[in-house]
Amino acid sequence: MRIPDNYNNTNPYRLIFGFHWLGGTANDVDSGGSSGFTWSYYGLRQLANNTAIFVAPQGLNNGWANSGGEDLTFVDDMIRLIEADLCVDTTQRFAGGFSYGGGMSYALACARATVFRAVAVYAGAQLSGCSGGTQPIAYIGLHGLRDNVLNISLGRSLRDRFVRNNGCTSQNPPEPAQGSLSHIVTAYSGCRSGYPVVWAAFDGGHTPGPVDGSTADDGARTWTKAVVWNFFNQFQSTNDTTPPTAPAGLAASGTTAGGTNLSWTASTDDVGVSGYDVLRAPGASGGTFAQVGTSATTSFSDTGLTPSTTYRYQVRARDAAGNLSPVSDTVQVTTTSGGTTGACTATPTVQTQWGSGYVIQPLTITNTSTSTITGWTVTFTLPAGHALTGSWNATVTTSGQTVTAKSMSFNGTLAPGASTTSLGFQAGRPDGNTALPSGYTCTSP
Repeated sequence: MRIPDNYNNTNPYRLIFGFHWLGGTANDVDSGGSSGFTWSYYGLRQLANNTAIFVAPQGLNNGWANSGGEDLTFVDDMIRLIEADLCVDTTQRFAGGFSYGGGMSYALACARATVFRAVAVYAGAQLSGCSGGTQPIAYIGLHGLRDNVLNISLGRSLRDRFVRNNGCTSQNPPEPAQGSLSHIVTAYSGCRSGYPVVWAAFDGGHTPGPVDGSTADDGARTWTKAVVWNFFNQFQSTNDTTPPTAPAGLAASGTTAGGTNLSWTASTDDVGVSGYDVLRAPGASGGTFAQVGTSATTSFSDTGLTPSTTYRYQVRARDAAGNLSPVSDTVQVTTTSGGTTGACTATPTVQTQWGSGYVIQPLTITNTSTSTITGWTVTFTLPAGHALTGSWNATVTTSGQTVTAKSMSFNGTLAPGASTTSLGFQAGRPDGNTALPSGYTCTSP
């Protein structure tokens, strides 16, 4: 067990369990093996930076058979013992493990969904059982396309249980091509609030520490630790009652007959803003503001509007504890009269991001005209130092920092008001640079 160096018995801490693989040991998880501290507890100990308590249990016969539920009882007893002596935030318990340890983490997701806030399953399968398995829990699965120990289909099966339990929209998330030595992270849409599901597929084998562009298994360089830490770190204590500040500087731009683009200045919060709600009311006065969308960034494109019509907008922030900010100032827009020429909008959604990269999925293309379009071209600008590392479902070219994406045969034809959510891309960026692409435009012949 690792306790923060600056441990304070009046401060509630996250409690994170790291489960070893078949033949592995608690010491392997704790020490980080040949990668040392950078891979201790699958790299999470370094990223937590003395904000969490870490526990590495030792399985019987170096595994997690969970015969008769004995390993579940072991975890229950550990939690009781730890929380009787240390200050633990009981809304912030997490578990993760590789291979057999992933199977044990999955068993906890099935049987202890109300005890643990989230689990991470690295290259796992149903190896430790699944007692219960009907309740929602935040879930992230990571698996290699070329895993010759536990086929990726087994990982997909575990994931799909919680896609159903969490009420997420069913989909076949994109996975990288074999030989690409890359990864794609997909956050499912439609999940119940507080119960996200994320799937990270990579072109590699049976490992928890793949490295893009390499066949190495290196805990010091792998992208998995940042992805899992960001997934865990989005959940904050539900004891928090401090709301975010109101968004400022709400403005509208690029208004057309069928849509408008909104932007604002970020709110601040004691535990971090998790997203924004966009509210709209009809007319220049009167009417009731109702939520029309959400955004994980400080921008939003509202589409499907009526030509020659006035609308009013407000935005509010929310944090991971569910606290809502006061609403922003109001901005008013009036759509143009419209016409019969082709027009479209491109609306980005940040699926996931980590220190050195991010995934935009989907980049939604919407026909805002009154006639069917038979093709579209999207352009946007990458921040300085950023570079595309992958894209799908468009013909993509780059010139400097300008990216141009053109429709393909199966997604270019859109009826009036119709959208396609097939387009997405992944980009790398310098560590610590949190900028995102901007200047999205969409044109149609």
